[in-house]
Parts: sequence; C-alpha cells; structure tokens
Amino acid sequence: MSPRRLPRRKRFAGLSFNRMLPNLMTLLGLCIGLSSIRLAMDGKFGSAVIAIAVSAVIDGLDGRLARLLKATSRFGAEFDSLSDFLCFGVAPGLIIYSWSLQAWGAMGFLPPLMYTSAMALRLARFNAALDSAPKAAFAYNFFTGVPAPAGAGLALFPLFLGLEADKLHMDWLHAAVAYPLFTGAVLLTVAILCVSTLPVWSFKNFKIPTENVLPLLLGVVVFAAILFADPYAAGALLGLAYIVMLPFSLRSYRSLAAQAEARRAEAEAAAHSANSAGTPAA
Repeated sequence: MSPRRLPRRKRFAGLSFNRMLPNLMTLLGLCIGLSSIRLAMDGKFGSAVIAIAVSAVIDGLDGRLARLLKATSRFGAEFDSLSDFLCFGVAPGLIIYSWSLQAWGAMGFLPPLMYTSAMALRLARFNAALDSAPKAAFAYNFFTGVPAPAGAGLALFPLFLGLEADKLHMDWLHAAVAYPLFTGAVLLTVAILCVSTLPVWSFKNFKIPTENVLPLLLGVVVFAAILFADPYAAGALLGLAYIVMLPFSLRSYRSLAAQAEARRAEAEAAAHSANSAGTPAA
C-alpha cells in the first residue's frame, strides 16, 4: 500500500521583500521629509533642514537600489515623484514661510506658493518625459531644469546662512538673510530655475579625468570634515557651489550638442556622397 501523500503547501503570493525595499525607503524619506514641517512649526529649524537633507540622501539611494535589485516599476516612479513633491516642494516652502515670511502675512505666503507650484510643474514635466521619445545620447547626462532635491537645498540657502549666523552670534547677518524680501526673492529664483529648460548635470554617467580623481577625493574629504564640524556652513557652501556649477553645465551641454550636430551633418554628407556615387550616369 503506497504511503499517503501530504497536500502540497501553497506558496505565499505577493511581492518579495527585495522588490518592496526601494518603496519602503521612499516611504521612510517621505515620513522624514514631512516631519521637517512639524519641526519647523516647533521652532526647531536646524533639525528641520537636517531632516530635509536626510530625505534627499534617501531619495538619491532608493532609485539606484531599485535598479540594482531590478525592482523598478511605474508605481515606484510615481510614488517617488509624489514623495519628492511633498519633501522638496511643500516642506521647504513652509519651512521658509515659518522662519521668515510669516511676518508679511498673506503677501509672505506668495513666494512659497509659487515655489511649490513650480516644483509640481517640474515633477509633472519629468513624469511626462518618461513616456516621450528618446533623447539624444548625450542629453541623458543632464536634467531639464534644477532637480527637486537640489531645488530644496537652494530654497533653504537663506536658512543655512541664518543658522550659521546664529551660531557665530552675527545678528546683522541673520537680519539680512532672514529679511522677507531676500528669502522671497530666493524662493522665486529657485522656482524659475526648477521650471526652466536649463540643462543641469545629472552626474549619473559623469566621467572624471584621471588627473582630477585625487583632487576630487581630497575635496570630498575636506567637505566631509566641514560637514561634521559645521553642517550649516557646509550646506551654505554646497548651495554656492551648485549655483556656480550651473553656467559650466550649460556650456558643457551646448558643446556636446554642437559636437552631436556636427557628427550628424558629417554622416548625412557621407550618405549623400555615397548615394551620388552609386547613381548610374544617364
């Protein structure tokens, strides 16, 4: 008599943890980014900007982790975009409003409103570009407009300076950078940069010349030392460096576009010559 077979255990249906991990990281970044608003409402502006910075680091890691684990999906892309809007569009505007612009009442709310609206338009354009025609090969190394995390850092630039001024007891500097006209102008400028068509290096496939590797590593070490010693000064310096980088990014894009156009013209001329040589005489 054959032994009785036990019923086969059903396998659990659903996604594996590896495929859920990038979305869980996005959710963690979302919670940290939104917590910055509560910290700002409690007057803890230093902790608020640190929360935004941590959220930006997580935002830079979740997409790369998804590609590494082959867990990319349309849901993940949309979820990441919504998280970016809340963490880098809504939160920085409200933080700056609570820190500086609240003194101007309804008029003071206009710059955060325009900044947040611009960030929503920028992210919507980015999502729409996912379904558009492929770009030129060199264009994949550039963002169109300032990306959301960098925009948030630039929007918080006055707050970084203000916190550093408080640390150094420089009341005149704090009064200057916290003046609503200055912070409002910064928010409006960043809003324009985010929705502009300015090509900005994405650093995804950025090639570093061999002779520049060692200076770059030393620069990173120096910045890390400043970051741990004085994070607010490091944030302000990073914002200044990013602004200085923008003209060089534009020049690089135009140079690569000109080279691509020259190669295309040469290819068309060569094809035309080949066709003309292959045409039999009348």
